[in-house]
Amino acid sequence: MATASRNARDPGANAAPMLQVANLDVYYGRAHALQGVSFTLDGGVFGIVGRNGMGKTTLCNAITGLVRAGGSVRLAGQEVLGLAPHEITKRGIAYVPQGRRVWPSLTVDETLRLVAGHRREVDRVYTMFPRLAERKSNGGAQLSGGEQQMLAIGRALLLQPKVLVMDEPTEGLAPVIVEQVAQALRNLGGESGLSILLIEQNLGVAMDVADRIGVMVNGRLAHEMAASQLAADKPLQERLLGVRSNGDEEIAPEEEQMAPAPDAGEVRVFTVRRAHAQEGQPGVAGLPPPTVRGYNRWNAGDAAAATTDIPRTASAPSRAATPAARSASAPPASGAQVFDFPVAATSGRAAYVAGTFDTKGRELSYLRQCLEKLGLRVVTVDLSTSGKPSPASVHPREVARHHPQGEGAVFTKDRGSSVTAMALAFERFIVTRRDVGGLISAGGSGGTALATAAMRALPVGLPKVMVSTMASGDTRAYVGPSDICMMYSVTDVQGINRISHKVLANAAHALAGMIAHPTGEMEARPALGLTMFGVTTPCVQAVTRRLGDQYDCLVFHATGTGGQSMEKLADSGLLAGVIDVSTTEIADEIGGGVLSAGPTRLDVFASRDLPYVGSCGALDMINFGAWDSVPERFRGRRLYRHNPSITLMRTTADECRAIGEFIARKLNAMRGPVRFLIPEAGVSAIDRPGQPFHDPDADRALFTAIETNFRAGPNRRLLRLPLHINDDAFADALVAAWQEVCAPQPAARAAR
Repeated sequence: MATASRNARDPGANAAPMLQVANLDVYYGRAHALQGVSFTLDGGVFGIVGRNGMGKTTLCNAITGLVRAGGSVRLAGQEVLGLAPHEITKRGIAYVPQGRRVWPSLTVDETLRLVAGHRREVDRVYTMFPRLAERKSNGGAQLSGGEQQMLAIGRALLLQPKVLVMDEPTEGLAPVIVEQVAQALRNLGGESGLSILLIEQNLGVAMDVADRIGVMVNGRLAHEMAASQLAADKPLQERLLGVRSNGDEEIAPEEEQMAPAPDAGEVRVFTVRRAHAQEGQPGVAGLPPPTVRGYNRWNAGDAAAATTDIPRTASAPSRAATPAARSASAPPASGAQVFDFPVAATSGRAAYVAGTFDTKGRELSYLRQCLEKLGLRVVTVDLSTSGKPSPASVHPREVARHHPQGEGAVFTKDRGSSVTAMALAFERFIVTRRDVGGLISAGGSGGTALATAAMRALPVGLPKVMVSTMASGDTRAYVGPSDICMMYSVTDVQGINRISHKVLANAAHALAGMIAHPTGEMEARPALGLTMFGVTTPCVQAVTRRLGDQYDCLVFHATGTGGQSMEKLADSGLLAGVIDVSTTEIADEIGGGVLSAGPTRLDVFASRDLPYVGSCGALDMINFGAWDSVPERFRGRRLYRHNPSITLMRTTADECRAIGEFIARKLNAMRGPVRFLIPEAGVSAIDRPGQPFHDPDADRALFTAIETNFRAGPNRRLLRLPLHINDDAFADALVAAWQEVCAPQPAARAAR
């Protein structure tokens, strides 16, 4: 039984504990959510932690009378279980619920005065939370998430409680606000006579604020210890909570871990046995007998069981458990049914649902509901600029404050400038969040632009789903070099109908699947970026054959976005370096083609100290679409039908000269070791003698411009070779140059 520390109470006194919970059971229909929970709290802070779906919120609701429960809840020795919620509040238990639940139409001052008996009590709240005093005339819907949480705490304190029950007080808050709330909890926990039951997903906050910690597993309080003991023992945190010390992985709790299904990665498989009470056995307060154990609201049910009375946050069991998982568990008892279900690795991570809740609130809320039904923690972020009340976890003003010029730059009353500014603010906001497990949004052109700017700022590999009316067209402006999953909405994102509810649900399930089933890491070889075009394929394939045993060779199609993607990974520190065989995107930038990577191509190597080996691959061509799409001014140029969708145009000597100057300027600015190889016999498969783009004069202009403007140095060299780019000997030269620039420890560079 857990016993929290006593603050300012006589240890020798015979007074009853402030809060004593004994054998607490809660059922949702036949699903057993809380299973014999017992603990004692007598001053100070008792923190309860655990993964999503373990019954923590149900415990809060049972203590405060919001759900029917069996067992005993005693406040200062008096039984309160079974009383109405308002009676329990009068007796001295105040509740700060998850999600704040402040009145959107009432100002801060009105909310507090509605509860307070005297004005001086409101002033004490303002003293505790000076920010609320500054915002006293603002409505609840105009407050940021952190301000709403301060208001919810202040509102509860005005009830003069003996016990304060707090459910996820730091959920969805920025780190700086989390620290402010944590400090308030520390101060409250030190006050005479006040006992705090803290339910907290943020393990760091719980260990910092609480005197003792209880670990909840599948509806049971499985472990209890001093917070200092848990904080000092990271392996113990991993065993009990399934949370790695770096916050990036999750393992199954010690008492519940079973054999994982094949290829399950971070997903653990639990075996749950379902038992039936004997007919005629009495239950507590009309509930099923408390001796029934083994399944709870997260895993209950079978094909014949009714599930309509299970809350929307409950997640139905998997009825397609793998044979491998079933064979890994012990044989079921006679007459019992076994359900195997995967538990998602989402501790400390949340599914973020972002968008304009003033116009797309119904659709975004539906996404949230779908994700919550799948057992994920969800944070909603409102990107509206209209100033209307917001139902989201994160208020638009909280996002807007991340704009370099503050929220005033966002709320300009001009839709165009407001949307542009909010996109920038959201991009800066999202990278500050440490609990983003995935990001999903839905909207039209404006909403898509708002959300995808932030998605592009997130790391490659982190799940991102955009449901958009723009997804069936050219999505390059939205996706860019990132791995955003664009899903066409089919109908407009306007209401829930027979089509939209399927599309949105599929999108939510896709995001949930990506979050819950992360892929494992590959073997720890350094990653090497290479650029390839169709006319340089033999060269790149030869290089990857030679280096594939040492490096994880990532080949990027040099189509503009391909070069951008490679450089995004380089800028993220995910590449050991680059062999940039095909710099053809620069030709499109200079000559006006359709496959340009922009004027910033190669700039990343001026800011990142990475080894760079480059060449002139496919600089003999500028790319356009189908034959009819070539601009009229180029119709007299040397054109070549590469395929029905791509037309190539030969670069002229003047264009090659400009390309060479561009490349040399970028090479000179690079910080890391540089080798640039010039294949004098041709730069593409159609630049050999007798091929349509063979033009020695244009090639000579290119090579001379690079050589003339290139500044050689101790670690920056230019090599001219009498070889064609697709010759095996040229591939050998590229490999030798790479080994030279990355010697002696390529793995060490990859780890930087």
